[in-house]
Amino acid sequence: MKIAEITNHLESLCPLSLQEEYDNCGLLLGNPDHEFLKALLCLDLTEEVMAEAIDRQCNLVISHHPFIFRGLKKITPGQPETAVITMAIKNDIAVYAIHTNLDNTLNGLNAFVLSRLGISRYRILSPKTGMLLKLAVFCPVDHAGTVRQAMFVAGAGHIGNYDCCSYNVNGEGTFRASEKANPYVGEANTVHVEKEIRVEVIFPRYLEHRIISAMIAVHPYEEVAYDIYPLDNKLIHAGAGLIGELEEPLDENKFLELVRKNLDIPVIRHSQLLKRPVKSVALCTGSGSFLIREAISAKADVYLTADLKYHDFFGMENKLLLADIGHYESEQGVKEWLHAALIEKFPNFAFLISEVNTNPVHYF
Repeated sequence: MKIAEITNHLESLCPLSLQEEYDNCGLLLGNPDHEFLKALLCLDLTEEVMAEAIDRQCNLVISHHPFIFRGLKKITPGQPETAVITMAIKNDIAVYAIHTNLDNTLNGLNAFVLSRLGISRYRILSPKTGMLLKLAVFCPVDHAGTVRQAMFVAGAGHIGNYDCCSYNVNGEGTFRASEKANPYVGEANTVHVEKEIRVEVIFPRYLEHRIISAMIAVHPYEEVAYDIYPLDNKLIHAGAGLIGELEEPLDENKFLELVRKNLDIPVIRHSQLLKRPVKSVALCTGSGSFLIREAISAKADVYLTADLKYHDFFGMENKLLLADIGHYESEQGVKEWLHAALIEKFPNFAFLISEVNTNPVHYF
């Protein structure tokens, strides 16, 4: 099996188009056509983690944080990435990063963390916009069902908790085939009128090529007429953060204890307790101060995230309980998420969880 088969599966779950503009996800180093042996799964790729990959005979490292994040100008001694790159190249180890595209996936890392708190039903806290397209294709009446189904299978027609969504309009199409054409209906040099159906479906931008290819493959016309329109609708299955509800409300202290215990967190920094039960929980793993307003607007009782500043805690009275659970602590579950996602698809291959603690923050 090729390394590309591993990375293609991850990108089918967490498309690269969902990553933030500042990010650097995907294959960062190595040849995707090389044979896959074993993979080491980690949160951060450090020299110690790369040494572990070498010792455990892995030829692929999959990390959450990209070890090449900003533009590299030098690969010389003293540069932070040099040692890792040198070790990887010398040992023919490929490096892959799955960062904000995983964060922005509905069933990604945020969902994994919520599941540790007993929350299984949730929605995106801040859905992405500008990610949806609408396709309108014109086809003969007898072929409309086949064309629709091909697009549905390819991923079109999902709206919220519904699939196979389309809109269909009956009409007439006209065309005249030249002598060089091979028309499905009609004759050369003669204007033909055909009863047609205009089929409209919406889909996420990252599926555009797949859906158009599937539609054209089953369409009977030699030249397929279709239009694509950009939409500003929210893509409710992709975006930053999640919000869900506990099965039963909990006292604030008991909830924070649940978080501390189930997520293995040594210290939780939080705003003033509001002395009211916790039912609705918002979460953004990693640095999530940018979603505080969205959590308040969504009427969350508590917002769990990391890297909060001193002034972020001001003004939370009577709004929500704001809790900083630590950057490393909130994301350490990524190794288990990756392992579960890969073993389910490739049960006969080795995916090893890194045993190195890469947390740069220590507590006294």
